[in-house]
Amino acid sequence: MAKDNKTFDNEQIRQLAEILTDTGLSEIEVEQDGLKIRVAREISATYAAPAPTIQAPAPSIVSAPSAPAAEASAAPAAKSAGTVNSPMVGTAYMSPSPEAAPFVQVGSKVKAGQAIMIIEAMKTMNQIPAPHSGTVTAILVGNGDPVEYDEPLMVIE
Repeated sequence: MAKDNKTFDNEQIRQLAEILTDTGLSEIEVEQDGLKIRVAREISATYAAPAPTIQAPAPSIVSAPSAPAAEASAAPAAKSAGTVNSPMVGTAYMSPSPEAAPFVQVGSKVKAGQAIMIIEAMKTMNQIPAPHSGTVTAILVGNGDPVEYDEPLMVIE
């Protein structure tokens, strides 16, 4: 039996697999001297939905009378006109970088179009603009929290 020159090179296959891992690609195909090698991997994403939570204002903020706070908590449940919902699935970030101050806090006045947070989706940072001008009365997600499409993020009244 004569050895055929068209045999698989295990080292080349390992190198292709490393390229997949290093670059995040799902498959790669190489053809050389009539020999075609295709290496593919299955990418699966798992996502655990968090329990819905409503966060109270941070303790460092001067507390307002309890009646307006109760109204702010009830507003998201009623899905008021001031509720800002997530336009995508991703991870919410309240500031442009870990060491930077948050875009907004409860009590901040915002203008329509002003960035109020970032949602990271598929390694892309997407600034979320305020849909209208007003005052932030509630922030319903925390920094680094996963968010679902159409999930309430904050209330601007």
